Amino acid sequence: MTQHPRRVSLLAPAKVNLYLHLTGKRTDGYHFLDSLTAFASIGDAIRIEEAERFSFDVDGPFAPSLSENERENSADSSNIAVRAAIRLAEAARREPRLSLHLTKNLPPAAGIGGGSADAAAVVRGLISLWGLPSDAPYLVDLLRMLGADVPVCFHGRPARLRGIGEILDPVPALPVTPLVLINPRKACPTPEIFRQTRAAFKAPLIFPEKFETVVSLAAFLNSTENALTDAALKIVPEIADCLSVLSDAEGCLLARMSGSGATCFGLFTSEPDALRCVQAIRADHPDWWVHAGVIQDA
Repeated sequence: MTQHPRRVSLLAPAKVNLYLHLTGKRTDGYHFLDSLTAFASIGDAIRIEEAERFSFDVDGPFAPSLSENERENSADSSNIAVRAAIRLAEAARREPRLSLHLTKNLPPAAGIGGGSADAAAVVRGLISLWGLPSDAPYLVDLLRMLGADVPVCFHGRPARLRGIGEILDPVPALPVTPLVLINPRKACPTPEIFRQTRAAFKAPLIFPEKFETVVSLAAFLNSTENALTDAALKIVPEIADCLSVLSDAEGCLLARMSGSGATCFGLFTSEPDALRCVQAIRADHPDWWVHAGVIQDA
């Protein structure tokens, strides 16, 4: 008989939109996207244990940023991690007898998919804890229902997003890439950013056959952009300061905003360069959130 763990711990990694173009707009107002998405070695932490009854608790540096409803210790919590657990239990016809713990390391409303990554990690964790089939027919609809970014976060590997984010295309393997993430601790509301954007629509990009080095990846990305940047700058002008300090850092190959902001990222030639950048930013901007990590292919 297959033995399943009674407890699982997972990283819910930050999602980074290496570029983000708009290719059109639906009649309901949703935009069609073309975006290369990758995942960093930085993220929230999820722990799930079997228990007599459902419970939820959250800690970490950004726990106080969540609403009271998002921190509520019950199955009625509005936290997307809780919703993921309850909805999966319903779909799998299981009782949600578990203890769910979230350590919130990533800033919310930051363009790096923190909540979506949490939900995806909960689904992955419960698949392991309950021994569920990873190709269960209800998973596709459940992931999409939880949020547009949840499917790509669930798969956890670089992908090209199309449609409104529901179409995931494979991409050439990405090199292990040092990066720095910065957030000025200002929330950037995604719906408002999309409402305000006036970016021109672009044709989908043609990808190279492979990215051999960090330099070749950055060279490709330098011909792209994040189409939401101008709209985000109107709401969080500090984004310009984040991009400036990254661009000026030694070894930075590319500085850009991720998603709908306000988190920005820099890609670096080496991890020592990235760490030196973090140290300098923490000294000059102690109120900012800044961390170094790497983008990994899987």
